[in-house]
Amino acid sequence: MIPIHDENPTHSTPIVVYALIAINVVVFLHQITLDAGLDGFFQLYATIPQQLSASFDGVPTNQPVPEILTLITSQFLHGGLMHIAGNMLFLWTFGDNIEHDLGHLKFLFFYLACGVLAGLTHWFFAMQSGVPTVGASGAIAGVMGAYIIKYPRAKIVTLLPLFIIFTTVRIPAIYFLGFWFVQQAFSSVASLGMPSSAGVAYWAHSGGFIFGAILGPMLGLMSD
Repeated sequence: MIPIHDENPTHSTPIVVYALIAINVVVFLHQITLDAGLDGFFQLYATIPQQLSASFDGVPTNQPVPEILTLITSQFLHGGLMHIAGNMLFLWTFGDNIEHDLGHLKFLFFYLACGVLAGLTHWFFAMQSGVPTVGASGAIAGVMGAYIIKYPRAKIVTLLPLFIIFTTVRIPAIYFLGFWFVQQAFSSVASLGMPSSAGVAYWAHSGGFIFGAILGPMLGLMSD
């Protein structure tokens, strides 16, 4: 299932959502110019749980970017075209209404905070992993968690593949996002004890969603 847009109109221009999408696209375009230098770029700006654990223990990592800051910089890196395309589609679909409800500056804080908390959730379950973690998925999961709390009955226009054809259906947010979260939660539990090289930080998705559902109301999401 692929969301196209929601049917709950906003009343202001989501400038932060647009800016976040633009920054992510610009960084990705820079990434694809790096070729052999991409691994070094990820080593510098991605979150690497093993190095983050070392920094928490006071062990120097000899990196010019403090490891704690990679919990933010990693949110603007992506592993490929489909990775960034999917993330930006979900941000565009669900972010505008949450930005309208929280206000521009508060939404930016909310988004980055959800990304940091999602990254820490992944770190907690993979403290010694040496695999770089990249992507806006955790922050966007936080937006989705806030959305399901505020707009559970909003209809999500969704592209649904049926064998060799595609059709659109309107699915209430509580079912669309609820199904997505259940998928991530099961995958998170299934990943316990598995090699961290699998490539998908399911715990970041689950953690981001939960923290978004908690942090959004704390910041006044339900006030109007």
